[in-house]
Amino acid sequence: MTRSRGLFRALVALLLVGYTVLPAIAADGQITWGVHISLAPTWFDPAEAPGIITPFMIYYALHDALVKPMPGQRLAPSLAESWNASPDGLVYEFILRKGVKFHNGDPVTPEDVKFSFERYKGAAAQALKQKVAAVEIVDPQRVRFRLKQPWPDFMTFYGTPATGAGWIVPKKYVEKVGDDGFKRRPSEPGRTASRRSRLASSSRSRPTSTTGASRRASRRCASA
Repeated sequence: MTRSRGLFRALVALLLVGYTVLPAIAADGQITWGVHISLAPTWFDPAEAPGIITPFMIYYALHDALVKPMPGQRLAPSLAESWNASPDGLVYEFILRKGVKFHNGDPVTPEDVKFSFERYKGAAAQALKQKVAAVEIVDPQRVRFRLKQPWPDFMTFYGTPATGAGWIVPKKYVEKVGDDGFKRRPSEPGRTASRRSRLASSSRSRPTSTTGASRRASRRCASA
């Protein structure tokens, strides 16, 4: 018994040493993701969110939003590191994270945020857009939404699966390849070099795209 315990302790010690000296291995290669449904090509574009939860499985895997629900947080900062609402409820301002790029190398900018909002045509697009007076680019890291009147539900519509308007796509890339081209090969935001992934499905369109990881915020953000 004593000898068995000694061997066990030695094994544990060896494993601990191994964990401390082995260098971290960078993520690389290809991921094949099998899902339980047939994928519709339209699900690869957040601008066409249909008002059901299923496509958000794809959005969370391929794209990223300014803010989005995460475990333990109803509105978790993602591409936006923080945001705030004016006291009168007419202005919402988002500060973008620095250093975030789409996987084609383009930086994520306020222009992409404005473009993604204006391009959105999915569920509740009319209800959301008719409340917004303007989307303003303040500086290279800040974008501002001005409402026509106070609307406490703005973040519910913009930052949750109620719509896909807050999921950001690259303006230059979409304008270059068009809507159909983007569905075939989307380019998404991520902080680090991406791994190539392929969604295994029975869909005719099997776009090879990239997976991205957004850093958790270091602080909670104020929301309306």
